[in-house]
Amino acid sequence: KEMTPPQRILFPPENICMDWLHTRRPGPGLRNLGSTCYINVILQCLTYTPPLANYLLSRQHSQSCRQRVFCMLCIMEDHVRKIMYSLANAVLPRAVLRSLKFIGEFKPDLAGDAYEFLCCALSAMQNACLTGSRVLDTSSQATTLIYQIFGGFLRSRVTCLRCQAISDSYKAFLEVLLKIKAASSLTTILENFVKPRLLDGKQCMKCSKYRKKMIASKKITIHHAPRVLTLCLGRVDVRSSRKICQVVEYPECLDLQPYTSEADGEPLLYSLYAVVVHSGETCLAGHFFCYIKASDGLWYKMDDESMDDCDIHTVLGQQAYLLFYIR
Repeated sequence: KEMTPPQRILFPPENICMDWLHTRRPGPGLRNLGSTCYINVILQCLTYTPPLANYLLSRQHSQSCRQRVFCMLCIMEDHVRKIMYSLANAVLPRAVLRSLKFIGEFKPDLAGDAYEFLCCALSAMQNACLTGSRVLDTSSQATTLIYQIFGGFLRSRVTCLRCQAISDSYKAFLEVLLKIKAASSLTTILENFVKPRLLDGKQCMKCSKYRKKMIASKKITIHHAPRVLTLCLGRVDVRSSRKICQVVEYPECLDLQPYTSEADGEPLLYSLYAVVVHSGETCLAGHFFCYIKASDGLWYKMDDESMDDCDIHTVLGQQAYLLFYIR
């Protein structure tokens, strides 16, 4: 529960370059085998994540990797290089599709969820970073390349409402799932996310002073903000399993500071660089496409094989499912 310093730094943070090292034209679209659009959108968003793409294009990983069966970082390195240097109209991500059984419970002939694939892809890349280092403490495992880019920590603070005793716990994350409820904007959703909630009845905390369960409040905040913030707007109604189709306004520039443990600090600014959209009336069917900001600073709509330029007003008017922000 305590935030302990890492025993070892697995990837030096000073080696992470947040800006594009080279300006390139956007790569081609990705072929869809019939049910693989959920894979394509995540591959596109990861490909146009500057610090990750910079590292993969340098080929640092493959030059030292000793994995023989499956390595997600090697696969992503090959994919990003193929996209950035390809002259083809569309690319079939063969290596990714061949390795689906190693990434998660996915099959190329069955539809899947983009958020689930993102979680599994990030987890697979994290495991690739930990090869030979699995005995490390939890704090050290959060210093890999993947956690240095996408990772952060949430703090859960439980306060006894009688004696004001505080109990903190921390949880590492690579992405954040947010409940939409009736909110019409991302700022409202984040305000609800950090809003204290009452713990009573079976949820009462055991107070260290009174040594018995007491009514308490619980507040979750972002304790350590990531370099790249990935948000999922949960569009599944838990009660009815129906899709929540309301449009949620989200900004091009997001200040994350009000939702951190030090809410009164300096602004913590993020810029939007990718958006995943799900079209369809139900969560079990439909189609995924995305918008990405390429190294040339322009926005493009990526819909499987097709790629079209667009403006920021089009990007901000979507029924977003996944939002990618960079510091």
